[in-house]
Amino acid sequence: MPDATSSSARAARLELARAAYRDIPVYAPHGADDTMPEPRIDVSDNTNLWGAPPAALRALHDAPADVVSRYPSLYVHDLKRALAAYVGVQADEIVTGCGSDDVLDAAMRAFAEPGDRVAYCAPTFSMVPTFARMNALEPVPLPFREDWDADADALLAARARITYLCSPNNPTGTVVSPAVVERVAREATGLVIVDQAYGEFARATHAASAPGWGRVIVMRTLSKAFGLAGLRIGYGVGAAPLVREVEKARGPYMVNAAAHRAAGAALGEGLPWVREHAREAVAVRERLASDLMARGLHPLPSEANFVLVPTPRAAAIAHGLRRRGVLVRLFTDLPVVGDALRIGVGPWSTMRELLAALDDVMAAETKGGDS
Repeated sequence: MPDATSSSARAARLELARAAYRDIPVYAPHGADDTMPEPRIDVSDNTNLWGAPPAALRALHDAPADVVSRYPSLYVHDLKRALAAYVGVQADEIVTGCGSDDVLDAAMRAFAEPGDRVAYCAPTFSMVPTFARMNALEPVPLPFREDWDADADALLAARARITYLCSPNNPTGTVVSPAVVERVAREATGLVIVDQAYGEFARATHAASAPGWGRVIVMRTLSKAFGLAGLRIGYGVGAAPLVREVEKARGPYMVNAAAHRAAGAALGEGLPWVREHAREAVAVRERLASDLMARGLHPLPSEANFVLVPTPRAAAIAHGLRRRGVLVRLFTDLPVVGDALRIGVGPWSTMRELLAALDDVMAAETKGGDS
């Protein structure tokens, strides 16, 4: 029989939690399945499958002991200068964080009061409604237009304290047109956050323009094109008064010393490597999309380092690929999209193995066997 005392204690502990948190799930992108082998190919999380810049790896290897034993820099001013030079803004127009989602969370704390609205087009980055609820804000999801552009009229009509645009959008890979970004930036009633985590793979970026827009923060990251996802460095770009408020909400010491050291190397000596592999990712993305279409699948037009493939067979295909050691990201019941597979791009040799496994799964489906 259950222990009544322990049940009461668990209930009491739950009552101590904020009400807004009780229904928020712990982030878990993949369901656990101990019957599956460890994946030999993981294309599920949109990181850099070519690795990290050699310059960054050397900087980590050569780090002195005090990188570990001492506290990191309070606000990494020299890293801000390097990021500012990369983007084309001033150092006081940069705020850093432990990943770009840290900057997003801090911006919500800095600029919205409990009960305020956060408007965004869905589907988008899954942590947006989660961070909104964590900060006692009201998520307001709105549909994309049929052409996958954001609906500026609907976003502006929401009169939200924070309007969030993701371009290229995760998980669709689609982009918000520059005209919509500029209109929302000009007419929104509150803060506008433009998430460009995948900006290095897209044709249009907005980071250099953000300080001049006044009410806009553009978020970027070193987790994707820069290959430093394990070190968790993100940053925001905006007018100096805006980024100062985000920095207050973010707090000190949020970029660890090893990450700081590697990032500086990646933004310096490592930058040609980053740009070369971003270009290769775009070429592989287009080739992969073409090969998927040849197999009767229809990926959405992407400007990120992944493609999203809507298909009612998504769960069966994902399961079949997982049985063959290939891990993709499965989405079910996405707004507008339905079920879909998200596939990150990497070296073509990896994509070739992915496609071979996919062919095997589809052949098994055709024969009526267990995919």
